[in-house]
Amino acid sequence: MQWLLPARVDRQRQKLTRWWLRNLIRILPLRVRVQGTAPGQTALWVSNHVSWLDIVVLGAQAPVHFLSKAEVRNWPVIGWLASAAGTCFIQRGQGTSSTVQDQLNDVLAAGRSLVMFAEGTTTAGDRVRTFHGRLLAAAIEAQVPTQPVAVAYRYAGQRDAVAPFIDDDEFSQHLWRLLGSRDIDVEIHFLPLLDSSALNRNQLARSAHASVCQALGLDDGKSASEPAEVKAAA
Repeated sequence: MQWLLPARVDRQRQKLTRWWLRNLIRILPLRVRVQGTAPGQTALWVSNHVSWLDIVVLGAQAPVHFLSKAEVRNWPVIGWLASAAGTCFIQRGQGTSSTVQDQLNDVLAAGRSLVMFAEGTTTAGDRVRTFHGRLLAAAIEAQVPTQPVAVAYRYAGQRDAVAPFIDDDEFSQHLWRLLGSRDIDVEIHFLPLLDSSALNRNQLARSAHASVCQALGLDDGKSASEPAEVKAAA
C-alpha cells in the first residue's frame, strides 16, 4: 500500500517527532533563538555537543537523524528521544569502521540529513574539542554538503551552568535541576555550508571546527578558563 512505503513512513515519523520535540521545548525552561537557516537539502550536520538537550533543540529544527553510541539507546528518556529522532546507534568496539561508514552513507544516500556530534563527548560549553574527521568522510562519499552548527546555552549573556550534561551527572537529577531553573537562552547557529567535495575529511573537520568556534567566540576552541571533565551524553 502506498501509505506504507518506507520513505512515506519515515516522513510521517519525522513530522511527528518534530512536533513532539517542539512541545517538549515549551515545557522546558528553554528559549530557542536560531541564526541562519537549516538547509533545505540533504546535508551532514556537524555540531558541538553540550547536553542531551542538543538532540531536542536540533531535532526540532528539521527532519534529521542522529549518530550516537549504542548504549544511549538504553538510557531513560534520552534513549527514547534519540530513537524517536531517528538515531543511528553505533556499537563501539564491534564491527569495522567501514561498516559504520556504510551505515552513514546509506542514510545520506537515502536523502536523509544526519547530525553528528563530532567531538565525541560533551563539554561544559566553554570549549569545542577536536572534531574527528573519520566519520565526516560520509559527506564526501555521499556527495552532500556539510552543515556546521554551533549550539550555546546562556543566561544573562553568560555561559549557562545548568544545561551542560557533564561529569558524573545522572539524567533524573539533571532534569530536576533543569525544570527548577530560570529560563535558559539557547543559541543555534546554522553556519555557511561547506563543499564536501572540495576538501578531504580532515580538512572538512578543521573547517567545520573553525566555523563553530568562531560562532561561539571561542579562540582555538577554548575559553579563558579551564574546561570541566566531560562525559558523553549522546
